[in-house]
Amino acid sequence: MKAREIRPGVSWVGAIDWDRRLFDELIPLPNGTSYNSYLVRGSEKTALIDTADPAKSETLLAQLEAVETLDYLIIQHVEQDHSGSAPLVLDKYPDIQIISSPKAKTMIADHLGIPEARIHAVEDRESLSLGDRTFEFIHAPWVHWPETMLTYLKEEKLLFTCDLFGSHLATDELFSGDGSHVCEAAKRYYAEIMMPFAHLIKGHLEKLSSFDIEMIAPSHGPVHNNPGWILDAYSHWVHDAPKNLALIPFTSMHESTALMVDYLIEALNDRGVHVHSFHMSKTDLGEYAIHLVDAATVIFGTPTVLVGPHPSIVLAAYLTAALRPKLQNAAVIGSYGWAGKAAEKTQQLCEQLKVTWLDPVFAKGAPTQETYAQLNRLADEVASRHKGLESGE
Repeated sequence: MKAREIRPGVSWVGAIDWDRRLFDELIPLPNGTSYNSYLVRGSEKTALIDTADPAKSETLLAQLEAVETLDYLIIQHVEQDHSGSAPLVLDKYPDIQIISSPKAKTMIADHLGIPEARIHAVEDRESLSLGDRTFEFIHAPWVHWPETMLTYLKEEKLLFTCDLFGSHLATDELFSGDGSHVCEAAKRYYAEIMMPFAHLIKGHLEKLSSFDIEMIAPSHGPVHNNPGWILDAYSHWVHDAPKNLALIPFTSMHESTALMVDYLIEALNDRGVHVHSFHMSKTDLGEYAIHLVDAATVIFGTPTVLVGPHPSIVLAAYLTAALRPKLQNAAVIGSYGWAGKAAEKTQQLCEQLKVTWLDPVFAKGAPTQETYAQLNRLADEVASRHKGLESGE
C-alpha cells in the first residue's frame, strides 16, 4: 500500500496485517490489525513516528523508499509491533536520531540492541521543531507499558496516541468517520489493553482535555478524523458505573454445571438482570473482555478437576483479575464428584478484584431441587444488588 496523506505534509506509511489472528499468543484478532507509522515533513526536518511489526518491515521500507532523508525517529512505545522495524530504519538512515521518553531509552537498548548514544530522551511537555512544525511530547505511562508517550503536532492540532484510542482492525478505510464501523473493535481493544490501567487512563484523559485536538492518529486501526466519539467513548468506559449485566463464564464436563448455568440464566432474566454466558472452551476471550467493561457481576461456573476449578475457568478467573474491570460482585457455582475446593481456589485467583463475594452454589453430582433453590437465592441476591443500575442491554 502507498503512503496516504492524512494532513498536509503528514502521511500514514504503515502496514495492514489482514491475516494476523493472534496477538502476544493470547489476544484474538478476528479482524486482523494494522501497524500505523506516520511521516511528518517540516520545512527543515522530517520525522517518522513509530515503525511496524518486524513481519511487515518490508512494507514500511517500501513506503520510505522515496524519502531521502529522515532526521528523527520517534519511538512512542518499545513493544515490537511499534518499534520492531527500528533497526532497519536506522540502517537506511544512519544519521537519524531516535526520540523517546527517558524510561524508553534503556528499554530500546535492551529490546532492540540500539546504543543509548543514538537516543535522545525528551521530558514531559518538551518540544521539538521541524522548522514550520512543532512537536510536543506527552508522557503517558502505562498506556500500556511504563515508557509510553504521545506526540502532539501543534500546528495541525493532531495527536499521535500510540496504543491509546487504537483498535485491532485491518481495513482500507483510512479514517474512522463517525465511529460506527470501529467502535466495537475500539472497545475490544480498550478492554484487552487499557482496562487494567483505567485509573491512570482517567488522568491521561484529563491531561489531554487541555489540548485542542482535531485529529487522533493511533498506532492501530483507523485515524480518528472526528475524534469526539472516541474521546466520549473512553470517558464512558473509564468513568461510568457498571450496568445491570451479569456475566457467566463456564464450562461443563458431564452437564451438571451446564444445567445449573441454564437455570441461573433464566432465574436472573426473570428478575430483570441481563446476562451473557460464555462457554470458555469455545469463547473468543476478546468478546468476554468487551462485556467486562460494563458488567456489575461475574459468576464462574465450573466442574471440579482434581479438587480445583476446570483449567478453562482458571484462565477466565486469572484474566478477569488481570483486566481489573469495574465489577461489584462475584460468585462461583458448579459441581463436584466427591470433594473439592473449586470455589475457594477460584476466589483465590481473583484476590485483587475489589468485589463482594456471594455464597457459592455447588452440587454433588447432578443438581437437585435444593441446588435450584440455592440458585434462586443467588439470583435474588444479584437482582437486589443490581437495583438502580442502568440497563446492560
